[in-house]
Amino acid sequence: MKHKQKQKGFTLIELMIVVAIIGILAAIAIPSYQDYTARAQVSEAVSLASSFKTGLAEHFQSEGSLTGIDINNIGTTRSGRYVNNIALTSATTNAITILATMKSTGSVASGIGGRLLGIRTTDGARTWSCGGAGTGTNLEAKHRPSGCK
Repeated sequence: MKHKQKQKGFTLIELMIVVAIIGILAAIAIPSYQDYTARAQVSEAVSLASSFKTGLAEHFQSEGSLTGIDINNIGTTRSGRYVNNIALTSATTNAITILATMKSTGSVASGIGGRLLGIRTTDGARTWSCGGAGTGTNLEAKHRPSGCK
C-alpha cells in the first residue's frame, strides 16, 4: 500500500509570484527613495544659505542697502558635505539672492549634482522666497525641500 506524500515547500509558480511582487514594489519604492535622498541633501543647502539671512538683515538695517556686502563678513559656512559653494548674487538696494551650488561629485544624489538653489529677498531681508522664480534655482521641484517648491 502506497502512501501519498504531502507536498512540502512552495511550488515554482508561487515563488515566481512572490519575486514578481517584490520586483513591482522595488520599482515603485526605489525612485521615491532617491527623490527623498536628494531632498535631504538639498536641505543642507537651505540650512547653509539661511545662516546668511541674519547678517544680511543686519547689514540692511545699518546701511539701508544690500549692495556692497562682503560675504566673508556674514554667515558661517560656505560649503558642506553636499554643497560646493554659497554665493551672494544680484544685489540691489532692497534685493539680494543667496545662491547655493550643489557638489557634482562624491555622494551627491543623481539629479542634483552641480545644480543651483536660490533664496531671494526683495524687501531688505524681511521676507525670503526659496526656489521660486527669480531666485536662479535650476533644481527640479521634486528635489527641493517642501519649503522651497
